[in-house]
Amino acid sequence: MEEFEIKFLEVDVPSLEKKLLAIGAEKAGEYTYSRTLWDYPDKSLDEKDAWVRLRTDGKETTLTYKERIGGSDDGDEGMKEIEIVVENYEKTFELLKAIGLVIKREEGNKRIRYIKGEVVFDIDSWPFIPTYIEIESSSYEKARSAAGELGFDGSQGIIGTAGTIYKKYGFDKDEYSSITFEGMVKK
Repeated sequence: MEEFEIKFLEVDVPSLEKKLLAIGAEKAGEYTYSRTLWDYPDKSLDEKDAWVRLRTDGKETTLTYKERIGGSDDGDEGMKEIEIVVENYEKTFELLKAIGLVIKREEGNKRIRYIKGEVVFDIDSWPFIPTYIEIESSSYEKARSAAGELGFDGSQGIIGTAGTIYKKYGFDKDEYSSITFEGMVKK
Protein backbone atom coordinates (compact mmCIF):
# COMPACT_ATOMS: atom_id res chain seq x y z
CA MET A 1 0.00 0.00 0.00
CA GLU A 2 1.13 3.54 -0.70
CA GLU A 3 0.09 6.54 1.38
CA PHE A 4 -0.29 10.04 0.00
CA GLU A 5 -0.45 12.57 2.82
CA ILE A 6 -0.51 16.35 3.00
CA LYS A 7 -0.12 18.22 6.30
CA PHE A 8 -1.32 21.69 7.31
CA LEU A 9 0.15 23.28 10.42
CA GLU A 10 -1.21 25.02 13.51
CA VAL A 11 -4.89 24.20 13.14
CA ASP A 12 -7.72 25.37 15.38
CA VAL A 13 -9.16 22.00 16.44
CA PRO A 14 -12.75 23.01 17.37
CA SER A 15 -13.15 25.03 14.16
CA LEU A 16 -11.61 22.25 12.06
CA GLU A 17 -13.89 19.61 13.58
CA LYS A 18 -16.94 21.74 12.68
CA LYS A 19 -15.69 22.03 9.09
CA LEU A 20 -15.08 18.28 8.88
CA LEU A 21 -18.63 17.55 9.99
CA ALA A 22 -19.97 20.20 7.58
CA ILE A 23 -18.31 18.48 4.58
CA GLY A 24 -19.76 15.11 5.63
CA ALA A 25 -16.74 13.53 7.29
CA GLU A 26 -17.54 11.14 10.14
CA LYS A 27 -15.58 10.99 13.37
CA ALA A 28 -13.90 7.59 13.64
CA GLY A 29 -12.34 8.09 17.07
CA GLU A 30 -9.76 9.64 19.34
CA TYR A 31 -6.52 7.81 20.05
CA THR A 32 -3.51 8.12 22.31
CA TYR A 33 -0.62 6.25 20.70
CA SER A 34 2.56 4.79 22.08
CA ARG A 35 5.04 3.62 19.48
CA THR A 36 8.53 2.28 19.14
CA LEU A 37 10.55 2.70 15.95
CA TRP A 38 13.06 -0.02 15.11
CA ASP A 39 16.08 -0.51 12.84
CA TYR A 40 18.95 -2.94 12.43
CA PRO A 41 22.09 -2.22 14.48
CA ASP A 42 23.89 -1.11 11.29
CA LYS A 43 21.03 1.35 10.57
CA SER A 44 20.47 -0.20 7.15
CA LEU A 45 16.75 0.64 7.23
CA ASP A 46 17.52 4.28 8.06
CA GLU A 47 19.90 4.43 5.11
CA LYS A 48 17.01 3.72 2.75
CA ASP A 49 14.54 6.00 4.59
CA ALA A 50 12.70 3.05 6.12
CA TRP A 51 11.79 1.82 9.60
CA VAL A 52 9.69 -0.70 11.49
CA ARG A 53 7.01 0.74 13.77
CA LEU A 54 5.28 -1.02 16.65
CA ARG A 55 2.29 1.08 17.75
CA THR A 56 -0.60 0.72 20.15
CA ASP A 57 -3.51 2.80 21.34
CA GLY A 58 -4.18 0.33 24.16
CA LYS A 59 -6.89 -1.43 22.15
CA GLU A 60 -5.25 -2.21 18.80
CA THR A 61 -1.58 -2.89 18.18
CA THR A 62 0.01 -2.75 14.74
CA LEU A 63 3.40 -3.70 13.34
CA THR A 64 4.31 -1.69 10.27
CA TYR A 65 7.13 -1.46 7.75
CA LYS A 66 7.34 2.08 6.37
CA GLU A 67 9.58 3.29 3.55
CA ARG A 68 9.66 6.78 2.10
CA ILE A 69 9.24 6.83 -1.66
CA GLY A 70 11.70 9.09 -3.45
CA GLY A 71 12.31 11.78 -0.91
CA SER A 72 13.77 13.10 2.30
CA ASP A 73 12.50 14.79 5.45
CA ASP A 74 11.92 17.87 3.27
CA GLY A 75 9.30 16.07 1.19
CA ASP A 76 8.63 12.83 -0.60
CA GLU A 77 6.51 11.15 -3.22
CA GLY A 78 4.52 9.09 -0.74
CA MET A 79 5.10 6.28 1.69
CA LYS A 80 5.18 2.52 1.16
CA GLU A 81 3.44 0.90 4.10
CA ILE A 82 2.93 -2.73 5.02
CA GLU A 83 0.90 -3.05 8.21
CA ILE A 84 -0.49 -5.96 10.20
CA VAL A 85 -2.47 -6.10 13.42
CA VAL A 86 -0.65 -8.01 16.16
CA GLU A 87 -2.14 -9.42 19.31
CA ASN A 88 0.22 -8.15 21.97
CA TYR A 89 2.48 -5.09 22.12
CA GLU A 90 4.86 -6.46 24.76
CA LYS A 91 5.34 -9.86 23.07
CA THR A 92 5.90 -8.22 19.69
CA PHE A 93 8.39 -5.84 21.32
CA GLU A 94 10.31 -8.83 22.69
CA LEU A 95 10.17 -10.60 19.31
CA LEU A 96 11.69 -7.58 17.54
CA LYS A 97 14.52 -7.48 20.11
CA ALA A 98 15.06 -11.24 19.81
CA ILE A 99 15.54 -11.07 16.03
CA GLY A 100 18.19 -8.38 16.42
CA LEU A 101 16.35 -5.13 15.78
CA VAL A 102 17.24 -2.16 17.99
CA ILE A 103 15.10 0.71 19.22
CA LYS A 104 15.53 3.84 17.15
CA ARG A 105 13.09 5.96 19.18
CA GLU A 106 10.07 5.79 21.47
CA GLU A 107 7.24 8.22 20.75
CA GLY A 108 3.76 9.21 21.78
CA ASN A 109 1.05 11.32 20.17
CA LYS A 110 -2.69 11.96 20.20
CA ARG A 111 -4.97 11.78 17.19
CA ILE A 112 -8.55 12.64 16.30
CA ARG A 113 -9.61 10.82 13.13
CA TYR A 114 -12.36 11.66 10.65
CA ILE A 115 -13.15 9.77 7.45
CA LYS A 116 -14.99 10.76 4.29
CA GLY A 117 -15.01 8.16 1.55
CA GLU A 118 -11.43 7.19 0.84
CA VAL A 119 -9.99 10.25 2.58
CA VAL A 120 -8.70 10.10 6.15
CA PHE A 121 -8.34 13.32 8.15
CA ASP A 122 -6.05 12.96 11.17
CA ILE A 123 -5.76 15.87 13.61
CA ASP A 124 -2.40 15.09 15.20
CA SER A 125 -1.05 16.45 18.46
CA TRP A 126 2.61 15.68 19.10
CA PRO A 127 4.73 16.71 22.07
CA PHE A 128 6.23 20.21 21.99
CA ILE A 129 4.90 21.29 18.56
CA PRO A 130 1.53 22.79 17.52
CA THR A 131 -1.31 20.52 16.40
CA TYR A 132 -1.63 19.89 12.66
CA ILE A 133 -3.93 18.02 10.27
CA GLU A 134 -2.78 15.24 7.99
CA ILE A 135 -5.03 14.50 5.01
CA GLU A 136 -4.43 11.08 3.46
CA SER A 137 -5.88 9.44 0.38
CA SER A 138 -4.98 7.13 -2.49
CA SER A 139 -3.38 10.00 -4.45
CA TYR A 140 -2.08 13.51 -3.85
CA GLU A 141 -4.80 14.85 -6.16
CA LYS A 142 -7.53 13.40 -3.93
CA ALA A 143 -5.79 14.63 -0.76
CA ARG A 144 -5.44 18.16 -2.24
CA SER A 145 -9.10 18.17 -3.27
CA ALA A 146 -10.15 17.18 0.25
CA ALA A 147 -7.92 19.91 1.66
CA GLY A 148 -9.73 22.41 -0.55
CA GLU A 149 -13.07 21.34 0.93
CA LEU A 150 -11.73 22.47 4.31
CA GLY A 151 -10.47 25.80 2.96
CA PHE A 152 -6.79 24.86 2.68
CA ASP A 153 -4.75 25.51 -0.45
CA GLY A 154 -3.74 21.96 -1.36
CA SER A 155 -0.59 23.16 -3.11
CA GLN A 156 0.61 24.81 0.12
CA GLY A 157 0.51 21.70 2.28
CA ILE A 158 3.58 19.93 3.58
CA ILE A 159 4.46 16.52 2.20
CA GLY A 160 6.53 14.47 4.61
CA THR A 161 6.58 12.72 7.95
CA ALA A 162 6.09 13.97 11.50
CA GLY A 163 9.88 14.39 11.43
CA THR A 164 9.41 16.94 8.66
CA ILE A 165 7.06 18.91 10.90
CA TYR A 166 9.44 18.73 13.86
CA LYS A 167 12.21 20.17 11.67
CA LYS A 168 9.96 23.14 10.85
CA TYR A 169 9.98 23.90 14.59
CA GLY A 170 13.72 23.42 15.04
CA PHE A 171 13.82 19.81 16.28
CA ASP A 172 15.57 16.89 14.60
CA LYS A 173 13.69 13.77 15.75
CA ASP A 174 16.75 11.65 15.02
CA GLU A 175 18.60 13.41 17.85
CA TYR A 176 16.11 12.01 20.37
CA SER A 177 15.65 8.54 21.84
CA SER A 178 12.26 9.48 23.29
CA ILE A 179 9.60 12.01 22.29
CA THR A 180 6.58 11.80 24.58
CA PHE A 181 4.31 14.24 26.37
CA GLU A 182 6.39 13.59 29.49
CA GLY A 183 9.48 14.99 27.77
CA MET A 184 12.04 14.70 25.01
CA VAL A 185 15.21 12.75 25.73
CA LYS A 186 18.31 13.38 23.59
CA LYS A 187 20.40 10.41 22.50
